[in-house]
Amino acid sequence: MTYVDDVTASADWEAIASGTHHDPHSVLGAHARQDAAGRTGTVIRARRPLASTVAALFGNGQRLELAHVAHGIWEAQHDGPPVPYRIATTYDDSQAEEVSGDPYRHPPLLGDIDLHLIAEGRHERLWHVLGAHPRDVKGEAGVAFAVWAPNATAVRVVGDHNGWSGESHSMRSMGVSGVWELFIPDLAPGTRYKYQIRTRSGAWILKADPMAQWAEVPPDTASVVTVSSHQWSDGAWMTRRAATHAVAQPLSVYEVHVGSWRGGLGYRELADPLIQHVTETGFTHVEFMPLAEHPFGGSWGYQISGYYAPTSRFGTPDDLRYLIDRLHQAGIGVIMDWVPGHFPKDAFALASFDGQPLYEHPDPRRGEHQDWGTLIFDYGRPEVRGFLVANALYWFDEFHVDGLRVDAVASMLYLDYSRNAGEWEPNIHGGRENLEAIRFLQEVNATSYRVHPGIMMIAEESTSFPGVTAPTDHAGLGFGFKWNMGWMNDSLQYVERDPMYRAHHEGEMTFSFVYAFGENYLLPISHDEVVHGKGSLVGKMPGDHWHKLANVRAYLGYMWGHPGKKLLFMGQEFGQLAEWSESRELDWWLLDQPSHSQLQNFVGVLNSTYRVQAPLWERDSDGSSFSRLGAPSWNPTVIAFERRDAHGGRIVVVSNFSGVEHAGYRLALSREGVWDEILNTDAADYGGRGSGNLGMVVAHAEGDGTAVATMTLPALSTIWLRFQSDPHVPSVSRG
Repeated sequence: MTYVDDVTASADWEAIASGTHHDPHSVLGAHARQDAAGRTGTVIRARRPLASTVAALFGNGQRLELAHVAHGIWEAQHDGPPVPYRIATTYDDSQAEEVSGDPYRHPPLLGDIDLHLIAEGRHERLWHVLGAHPRDVKGEAGVAFAVWAPNATAVRVVGDHNGWSGESHSMRSMGVSGVWELFIPDLAPGTRYKYQIRTRSGAWILKADPMAQWAEVPPDTASVVTVSSHQWSDGAWMTRRAATHAVAQPLSVYEVHVGSWRGGLGYRELADPLIQHVTETGFTHVEFMPLAEHPFGGSWGYQISGYYAPTSRFGTPDDLRYLIDRLHQAGIGVIMDWVPGHFPKDAFALASFDGQPLYEHPDPRRGEHQDWGTLIFDYGRPEVRGFLVANALYWFDEFHVDGLRVDAVASMLYLDYSRNAGEWEPNIHGGRENLEAIRFLQEVNATSYRVHPGIMMIAEESTSFPGVTAPTDHAGLGFGFKWNMGWMNDSLQYVERDPMYRAHHEGEMTFSFVYAFGENYLLPISHDEVVHGKGSLVGKMPGDHWHKLANVRAYLGYMWGHPGKKLLFMGQEFGQLAEWSESRELDWWLLDQPSHSQLQNFVGVLNSTYRVQAPLWERDSDGSSFSRLGAPSWNPTVIAFERRDAHGGRIVVVSNFSGVEHAGYRLALSREGVWDEILNTDAADYGGRGSGNLGMVVAHAEGDGTAVATMTLPALSTIWLRFQSDPHVPSVSRG
């Protein structure tokens, strides 16, 4: 039978052969036709260059031989409508046949709604439709590939399955959406692949999948097809989280770089020792430095090439799920660093993805970080914004992380960030604010909190930009917390001074009280403060070894009492002496020395005491919960303040940052009565001298009604006093 319209133009065949046809499915595969009498039949075409024979095999055992027509394209006709078939091929007159599915007999797997949402930047499950996904399509198993490349003139899938030659696996354009798709039968998880993209100039470039959920171990760069089989066991944790508002909870974060916490441990091997250590030291959460795939280990993960792929350096995506699941079951939350501010220029990744600026802003005044040698996302492009918003949701949904710490927010907010005059372009109002980035941050925060109640979005923001943690419906950025970089810089500058000179710099420790309640703050002593010549926390302190450790204990006692949540970088809990390096593990051998094991014991007590004392965290962002104390024995190296919860609980924090003990120090307190000394950083158990107040101080009313307590303040120490609600006041001699 000869069918009407069954002849394909030679131009189409040439385009198919060269891999430049935008819709290879319109030529290849099975196509229904009608003859002059109106009878239905089918034309089957397949491209098998260099083949000796090609045949279509039907499920009923029928075999249809195809004939070569041109450019490696084979064709045959059969009666009846299109039915499932597979292609059998022989080469070099071999008797062995290669039997495979035909990618071009399947309709698109992306629907109009998906494509519309992608174009609008509103697909909140973008990773479900773009990328590589094992599928069973009409009884045929394989992998569905889809990639956004609107400037491409053709796209192919290359990988293990085709010897990294994409001639037989050209993708289909899905029109104005800019998406290209192809279902390839017979592929399975573990397949390595990339996209071969033809640019407008006619050049072919090779790119990893921006939506890949797994990648090769660097320095190799191929994407890897994966599917999760992990069964979560953290249901109780997730239920509690959804009902929790983090601002009113204790939050004590242990920041970890997975590769250097303990050397040689993958995600699964890390679970037991990390859980044991975090449990012993009492932190509520672990914060992992970025775990998305990145080409250069020395970037610590802050230059990401695969936003949807956990780095394969430490195992599979399911191995990471296992680690997070185990942490949740142990009652430990998980925060992860997230870097939507910039990405590297590596040729295999996002940079000029389809031959043109795509993910990056096309104007280098907005699209390039000169200091970091990286590119800046085009936040005004809907598809790019959607890529990033969905990525945040991906980590919450697929990996159950409890929070994202958003890196380098200041660099996103300002168009003139680290630029000289003339190197930046003002916004439409003539200002320096990046309005598109601001809208993106508002969207990602509002969407994340809406979709995943109970999570945390945390801004590393180093300027005085207003409303970082204000709700988006009040023109704020909508973050849950902001790192208090001002407190960090000022307080570290203070404690690095010799105690002899601290009296003249009290403001470095107390100015933060002025603005402590303007945002929901988190106080960070992060990796950035113990690297690049800054030394460790212990190393910053003045004096001999004993005095250094005493300074650290006093400082941490003050920090944990100060309004705001807490973060401490790994190693500082036991007094790491050397500056941190990502290339080697922490100096755990220091715990063999009593002074360092005592410091770690102190941090455990500090955290456990903090967690049960609601005045220290319940009203962190409420200025009425805080009072500065000083009279009558005011001393510029003594910093004292009171914290109050919503139920009458009161705790006073008193830090003596001088090098001498103050005996008989008189301090006006808010209540007459007994105040228990619940923490003393100079306790002998922690390596101190054991000076203190025998477990309590008593405040007596003086003539003017002021309740004054007389106490001992050990040198280089912080004490916490908790008011006893019992009205009984022990009698004391007033000789």
